[in-house]
Amino acid sequence: MKRFLLLFIMGLFCTPLLYAQQHVKPGKNKKPVHAAKPKSNTHKQTHKTPQNKPGPAQAAQHLKPNSGLLDSIIRAHPELKKVIDAKALYRPQIIYTQINRDENNAPQFTDHYYLVDSTNYFYCASLVKLPCSVFALEKINGLGIKNLTRTTTMLTDSAGPCQHRFWTDTSARNWNPSVEHHIKKMLLVSDNNSYSRIFEFLKPPYLLKRMTELGHPTARIVHRFDVPCIGLGNHYFNPIRFVDDNNHIIYYQAADSMKEEIKPVFEHLAIGSPIYNKKKKLISAGKDFTKSNYLSLPMIHNFLRDLVFNDYRPVNQRFLLQGNDWQFLMRHLGMYPRESEWPRYDSLAYYDSYKKYFIYGCVTPLISTDTLRIFNIVGRAYGFSIDCAYIVDFRSNTEFLLSAVIYTNKRNSFGAGIYEYDQVGLPYLRELSLALYDLEKMRLRKREPDLKNVDLFRKQQ
Repeated sequence: MKRFLLLFIMGLFCTPLLYAQQHVKPGKNKKPVHAAKPKSNTHKQTHKTPQNKPGPAQAAQHLKPNSGLLDSIIRAHPELKKVIDAKALYRPQIIYTQINRDENNAPQFTDHYYLVDSTNYFYCASLVKLPCSVFALEKINGLGIKNLTRTTTMLTDSAGPCQHRFWTDTSARNWNPSVEHHIKKMLLVSDNNSYSRIFEFLKPPYLLKRMTELGHPTARIVHRFDVPCIGLGNHYFNPIRFVDDNNHIIYYQAADSMKEEIKPVFEHLAIGSPIYNKKKKLISAGKDFTKSNYLSLPMIHNFLRDLVFNDYRPVNQRFLLQGNDWQFLMRHLGMYPRESEWPRYDSLAYYDSYKKYFIYGCVTPLISTDTLRIFNIVGRAYGFSIDCAYIVDFRSNTEFLLSAVIYTNKRNSFGAGIYEYDQVGLPYLRELSLALYDLEKMRLRKREPDLKNVDLFRKQQ
């Protein structure tokens, strides 16, 4: 029955594709896709929370029109429809990108949006680790200093509050921290300590500059994940030394501070309500996200797309990656923790689907198939669950991009740490991705994609 429904939906919407925004690889006389400014939208926001008032810095606030294709798929799946029908509670957003290849294997993108609204804030959590990983490699490459590479020993010192010295990493083969090893840990198991050390190396002004250059001026990556580092402590940054095997300094980044605060995107961003017990004692509260990190769903979706297809972008707009940087990033986005030699992970604590919300729902201990890979970044905190992924099936020659967020905080309050991740959030993301995966396997393509460049794990026959 589901197969019949999918075929019916495909007949209705795939040719032509309704409510879709098509992006084609830029040619000589075409403007690059990501440089286009989003159109403003005067649709009234229907979400009652958060009580967010956009500030003047929020130049890209707008609603995306809902995809007819996604709407039909959702209505054909009761588990998905249940969430969408309660959208005020769950605050879902979806971006699904179909990929078609031309005669040169260059990708053409057709984006489908559902309930995507940049004013409907969600806490992006660990999503920030993807741009930080890429920008750390860019910064190392851009410095152009002899013997300074991603594997060079990186010693983080301490010079004030919120700062932690980090000179030894026992999970590394040589026990030395490095940009490469921090990136591995971020992408493999979403390590927060590694993120904070890379954040200190990059610093918010540089992160804002790069995100703005990529067309995302309202992106904000402004704080560590170190507890309890909050507020002004995130305006001061550690001295960092990159040294050779003899402990001679190759590059030194002095302690620094932000001269001006980066203006928040939202003037006031409060989510949730206080909860009191019968004795009127506060047991759980709302949360102010005004000065928190911010990436909208289109920002992270487009960032991953640009990384995956970096070689097909105009030369002057590609990420500054050198040597095998791209393969290194892609490999660790798609790798299971048990496949890593350094660092090594306990397969019981860090099982195969530990950060694979799509397809596997974060519940599959051992993934035996070698024909399906998910290159992704996830975030989960304060009731928000997000996955942003490039999904590839080498057996059926299927590829597509999918990003989605859901909010599972039934009490709409914080502090108790009670969220419905396992009961609602992860099953929803799994069901959504499986529905689109089934659709993609049946979708007719004019040309089969050549996926050799992302076939990084299977044993070559």
